[in-house]
Amino acid sequence: MGKESYNNLDNDMYGLGGLPISFVECSRNPNILQIHSSLAVENHDSDLLISLDNSFTCGFYGLGENAYYLSIWFTNSKDRRVVWTANPDKPVNGKGSRISLLRNGALVLTDIDGAIAWETNTSNTNVGRAELLDNGNLVLKDSSGKILWQSFDFPTDTLLPHQHFTKSNKLISRLGRGNYAAGNFIFHFDNDNVLRLMYDGPDISSVYWPNIDFDVFQNLRTNYNSTRIAVLDDMGRFLSSDRLDFNASDFGFGIKRRLTMDYDGNLRLYSLNNATGLWTITWEAVRQMCSVHGICGRNGICVYQPEPKCSCPPGYEMADQSNWNRGCKPRFSRFCSMPQMQSSFESCKNKCLEDCQCQAFSYRLTGEGTCYTKPELFNGYKSPNFPELVKGIRLSNWVVEDGEEHETTELTKFVKVVKRIIQSEDLGWIESEVDTRLNGAFSRRQAQKMVEIGVACVEEDRSKRPTMDSIVQALLECEE
Repeated sequence: MGKESYNNLDNDMYGLGGLPISFVECSRNPNILQIHSSLAVENHDSDLLISLDNSFTCGFYGLGENAYYLSIWFTNSKDRRVVWTANPDKPVNGKGSRISLLRNGALVLTDIDGAIAWETNTSNTNVGRAELLDNGNLVLKDSSGKILWQSFDFPTDTLLPHQHFTKSNKLISRLGRGNYAAGNFIFHFDNDNVLRLMYDGPDISSVYWPNIDFDVFQNLRTNYNSTRIAVLDDMGRFLSSDRLDFNASDFGFGIKRRLTMDYDGNLRLYSLNNATGLWTITWEAVRQMCSVHGICGRNGICVYQPEPKCSCPPGYEMADQSNWNRGCKPRFSRFCSMPQMQSSFESCKNKCLEDCQCQAFSYRLTGEGTCYTKPELFNGYKSPNFPELVKGIRLSNWVVEDGEEHETTELTKFVKVVKRIIQSEDLGWIESEVDTRLNGAFSRRQAQKMVEIGVACVEEDRSKRPTMDSIVQALLECEE
């Protein structure tokens, strides 16, 4: 969209006899904007399109002192929850801005200086009116009622019932609470025809849902589909061509619903309580929020306390006090020539410590141990069941605080922590570590035994590691 001046549209703004475009009149249908009509930002409380069943409202939505968006929201929700925004990254001024349906068929949003902030691609068409439908869809129709453009084809962060979601669509989260700019979390069909949640940040992009440790079929999906389409129905059922199929917990007719890509990276289905105007979560994609990639930014750590909370490792502080997505920055200076202090870390940790540019590492047991060193830490988290373990964190041996140097050592002794937990009488950790899709249908005794065997298999003293025969025998003995 260019910076075309409103003044350059004079031929469209004036009708026969040089009469200027008219503003909305009280006598008009409340859900229709006729050609040559406008909604003015100064009258944002009254210049509105309201669906005939009063479910949805379209108009100028204000945020902050002087930022307005052309939006559609639920009329009866207490928070006036917005479901669509035309100009999320380009708010307009609270004076002089307007949304106009021009004679050439284009719906145009202009700022105080006449610059175009947003417009439809319907110039030189037979558009006769704009209409807000009862399902929340803003449409442009010709004289016969044929839809030539619709907001349902351009979702922002929310999907409404009967709004088709296809390969060309994305739900993109807001940047934060009260910030309509596009955020870093995306719900979309990938190139394998599978619906996924992805973190798309300034430094990295990564998929985190469905479970990245499973393949397509283990996640109960399929990529053997020639089309990419999904839809939410009136009863609260979501059905997709990749076999993603779920129901709202309050499944049934007569409830206003929305599926929203929230700014915290979770995809949630909400239901509106008509009596209170409040929203209730009736389904969500991610159960453990610390598994959402990028939620705490670079070098940030997600911790359960018991609710998920972002924190910085020792020697680091928030890069932006108002936005955890910006992560953490060091409070120390990095000296690559400074020798590292001797420690008892295993070889992978030592390898990271010896590399001045290494800020994190990951270690994977795939037959033989595989070590990956990384220049930055992303998606760091502390398990709720292993609070002493920071997965992937690497700290400098030298930290400068208040101008003084002092040595810090962060030991992440995974095996010792696990040993202490499984030897305790509290077995509450088992439930949360087993695949949630089993819905509790598993043997807790077998699960505990498998973890014990896994720990024994990585004993530093090879002579203490179990043989394959003893492993099989142990598993057979714990069968219920």
